[in-house]
Amino acid sequence: MRTVLRRRLLLAAQTDAQAQLKDGIWTTRCLHCRRVLQLRADGEPLGLVTLEHVVPQSWFGLMPAQLLTSRVGDDADDPRNLALACAACNHGKGRRHDAHGPLDTRAVEVVTALLATRLSRWRAPPSP
Repeated sequence: MRTVLRRRLLLAAQTDAQAQLKDGIWTTRCLHCRRVLQLRADGEPLGLVTLEHVVPQSWFGLMPAQLLTSRVGDDADDPRNLALACAACNHGKGRRHDAHGPLDTRAVEVVTALLATRLSRWRAPPSP
């Protein structure tokens, strides 16, 4: 697995107030379905853990999504926009909502709700 992806997965766990580190394993829940997810302390996923860009990367730079993207610093890889999700939920969101774009009312509703959940679970990243 790419080092950049492992770092982003680890950052998503470290900034998730529900995530707990015990015996070198981060344990949290899927942003969507609340399934238990685990990630090694080095960022290596255990099972079907994926990196969720809550506001889709493809929406950044699009005027209709500006209100959402500004909530995460206008950077798709801002830690506030990164979360852990199970593969089924993440891929389903990509097919059903993300691909429709920010002009689709239902897609915006889903992304807005997920972003609210992510931000409610936010904790500041650890000091370098």
